[in-house]
Amino acid sequence: MIYIILLIALIAVLTFIITSQPVFGAASTGKRLERILQSENYKNKQFQNQSFTPQFAEGYGMPKVMYDFFFKKKDPLLKPQNTVPAIHTDLKNLPKTEDVFIWMGHSSYYIQIDGVSFLVDPVLSNYGSPFKFFNKAFAGSDLFKPEDIQNIDYLVITHDHYDHLDYPTVKAIRSKVGKVILPLGVGAHFEKWGYSENQLLEEEWGTSLDLKDNIKITLTPARHFSGRKFSRNNTLWTSYVLETRNKKLFLGGDSGFDTHFKVIGEKYGPFDYAILENGQYNEAWRYIHALPEDVIQASLDVRAKNIIPVHSGKFALALHPWNEPLQKVTALGKANNLNILTPKIGEVLDLNNNNHQFQNWWEE
Repeated sequence: MIYIILLIALIAVLTFIITSQPVFGAASTGKRLERILQSENYKNKQFQNQSFTPQFAEGYGMPKVMYDFFFKKKDPLLKPQNTVPAIHTDLKNLPKTEDVFIWMGHSSYYIQIDGVSFLVDPVLSNYGSPFKFFNKAFAGSDLFKPEDIQNIDYLVITHDHYDHLDYPTVKAIRSKVGKVILPLGVGAHFEKWGYSENQLLEEEWGTSLDLKDNIKITLTPARHFSGRKFSRNNTLWTSYVLETRNKKLFLGGDSGFDTHFKVIGEKYGPFDYAILENGQYNEAWRYIHALPEDVIQASLDVRAKNIIPVHSGKFALALHPWNEPLQKVTALGKANNLNILTPKIGEVLDLNNNNHQFQNWWEE
């Protein structure tokens, strides 16, 4: 019995030591915690989605999902057999007069519009997890590094999962960041990592922020969850509406399909561009990660003129073939007369061009 007790104690101590590392962030306290407790979106000691959102879809449970993940035969194309094609665009020397979108793999992207720069969910290390040996990036997909980042006006974070909020990246670029736009609760991580309180624009759904050059950003709902340790939903997750003098962009964030897309489309649309998560899905997770057909319906609901699918091309976080998300969403988009834009990692997308042409690079 004494050995069992000692083993349990040892495991507890090791767990505490590991989860005390900076990568795991920090819990909210003080004024931040007071704001969370007063939030309309925080009930029963957790942030809540607008609709009931179970962890797994009907017919699925943790045992089956874990069995499939660890023991089911893997698709031979779970990871690319060749190096992912990418272009190393020089971000530091982009003319400020150009309005551009540059995908950096997975859900990381750079937007420059009206001379103002935005870096969204940058994961520029070569792994999408708290540990270097887990969820490694595909060869060629990790072309961009923190040193490639110029001074940016706004770092934008959608939620605190490791494949969207990367500690090594945000720590490395801290001196290059003007302000950080992020959902309620996530600021605790940033303050632990050395960011100052006055750098953080930390809000919840429905809040609009006036930014430089008459640009406005609004936090809007998403259907997802959050958490970096064992507890879930102690921080909020979000999508964003980005409005400039001449354009509207919807930054979808991680989200399962729900009625919020239609509400956002009716209130803020139509959008010139919608950047929507498409990848790392599973039928069991459809309430929190959109399937390709859900991405199509979300595009219609938000009334997007152009759709840029992200959340693929860098990590294998689900069991589908690595290129399936782009194969499916482009085929479905064509069938629905939607304009799906699929630049390579690092390829410049001119936001003022109405005649985009991109290759099916994932078929190479």
